[in-house]
Amino acid sequence: MRLREDEVMVPGPGGAIRTRIVAPVGDEPRWPGLLLYTDIFQLTESTLRTARRLAAEGLLVAVPEIYPHGDLAGVALEFDDAGKARGLAGAAATTTAGFDADRAAVLDHLAARPDVTTLFAAGFCIGGHLAFRAALDPRVAATVCFYPTGLHDGKLGADEADSLARAAEIRGRLMVVFGARDPHVPADARVRILAGLYAAGHDDLEVHVYAGGEHAFMRDVGPRYDPRLTDLGLAEAVSFLRGR
Repeated sequence: MRLREDEVMVPGPGGAIRTRIVAPVGDEPRWPGLLLYTDIFQLTESTLRTARRLAAEGLLVAVPEIYPHGDLAGVALEFDDAGKARGLAGAAATTTAGFDADRAAVLDHLAARPDVTTLFAAGFCIGGHLAFRAALDPRVAATVCFYPTGLHDGKLGADEADSLARAAEIRGRLMVVFGARDPHVPADARVRILAGLYAAGHDDLEVHVYAGGEHAFMRDVGPRYDPRLTDLGLAEAVSFLRGR
């Protein structure tokens, strides 16, 4: 499937949010809209390659910067120690309310587009946590969280997030993907997440724990990348979002 890409500055209460829109080009006039959150490194080519793969499956994918208002606005960070430090500092400088305000703005943009039908959300790492918070919006019909960090202990940004405690507010379908060897979301953290979700009434969610999967196993740069598990995760996500 052919794709088109555009950069949109989505207006938000804290200022414009740089967002890459990757959309199919075909006979269909409207597509499901997917809010796709990056990891701490922002709009890297690695994440955009994933966005293109998802768009090629018939989704209009919106990938916003997660730090659009400070000195990281417009910056795609390198996958090195310096880039990691800057990305973590960006998270530490952003409040949960700030993340939520930007999320509402991007969802508003998608909902208002004439070429978008259903709203979905997905994300990786911190973006998996942000996707979970996007699921709190009743407009989001289904969400996929890939190895969400900080969901089990409330660590997201400058303050403690109440994400898991608010799980009962989620009305859409939910899928969570973990890597079994992820030190950021180890077994006890996964147990806490699942216990919280089950306690909130989400006993029909879909959970995958991939044997051998390390943290960021879907990032196609670096030694942790696992192409087989990446293909599996993306195929499962697309199937899930489509309602099987």
